[in-house]
Amino acid sequence: MTDFERPRVLIVFGGRSSEHEVSCATAAGILRAIDRDKWDVVPLGITKDGQWVPASDDPALLEFKDGKGQSVEAGATRVALTPGGGSLVELSYDGDPADPGARVVGARDLGRVDIVLPLLHGPYGEDGTIQGLLEMAEVRYVGCGVASSAVSMDKHLTKVVLAGAGIDVGRWELITPLQWEADQGACLERAAALGFPVFVKPCRAGSSVGISKVESREGLAVAVKEAQNHDPRVIVEAGVVGREVECGVLGGRSDWRSATAPLGEIEVPDGEFYDYEHKYVDDVVGLVCPAEVAPAYEERVRETALRAFDALECEGLARVDFFLDEDSGTVLVNEVNTMPGFTPISMFPQMWAAAGVDYPSLIDALLEEAAVRTVGLR
Repeated sequence: MTDFERPRVLIVFGGRSSEHEVSCATAAGILRAIDRDKWDVVPLGITKDGQWVPASDDPALLEFKDGKGQSVEAGATRVALTPGGGSLVELSYDGDPADPGARVVGARDLGRVDIVLPLLHGPYGEDGTIQGLLEMAEVRYVGCGVASSAVSMDKHLTKVVLAGAGIDVGRWELITPLQWEADQGACLERAAALGFPVFVKPCRAGSSVGISKVESREGLAVAVKEAQNHDPRVIVEAGVVGREVECGVLGGRSDWRSATAPLGEIEVPDGEFYDYEHKYVDDVVGLVCPAEVAPAYEERVRETALRAFDALECEGLARVDFFLDEDSGTVLVNEVNTMPGFTPISMFPQMWAAAGVDYPSLIDALLEEAAVRTVGLR
């Protein structure tokens, strides 16, 4: 604990991924709702090119406006987190900090940090990178650790781990940069062998960025190249018939009834899928919570969500996404999100609201769990 009466929480948002604007919107929701009487809040933004900068505490500057997301912009100073206890330092320069020749001419101590809330989606944030930095700095943080974050961010590795734990993840093919460069035709043949439709995705991106639904072999190459714009590793998944349901999981709870929330369901127009525009811009998608699922299947989905959480050694929180077909008995894990959408209207907070945990209380629960977590190997 610092000398502050309240635990000091560093809220980190923005980042280098294609989900930068989503992260800013998430931060806006947190900044509006967090209990300032309980937590001392320090916002920190990461620009699209990876600069750590002081950030405004005004949520209005970070929210989507007219369908357009906001970005973190750099000013004249930078912020650094020092190892060995997590002290924040604001650095000033003798010129433009973006100039490689600029030198540090001043450092202002901003004090120590007790807990970091990393609201970073996608690569360079949700993938174990910032988690590793925070481990090195010996600072507690909300969410999964290094290995769990890295594996869960990679859709292929997630499927490998979950399949090894006996959890149904469907059929898929991985296309690596080396495989694509060596023989594009062979890659496309493996993908086509899954049958159509297939979904072509960046392996390590979220918010449905770079995803294409492909109905025939002719569309595969274009879809792979679109996914490669976001990640050189590409996964191709066989289409699955079923409802899209989601389950929120919180760490530190012993059984599926307390650790998982009532299910949510994504209802999209016929023939479409839940892409970036549907998630954050338009309003044609229905988010139903709690989902109308037969009790036996709801229990099965929630138990499987906790099994997936444990198999990946998750901590803090995760949202486990499923395909559910009660007619065939299919309960299939699509992916696991270790930093799910967390705006007030996102599914994860809505699911926990259905369990009686409102948005400010959910933030409290995550910070309180992180506050008692062991620093270092666990």
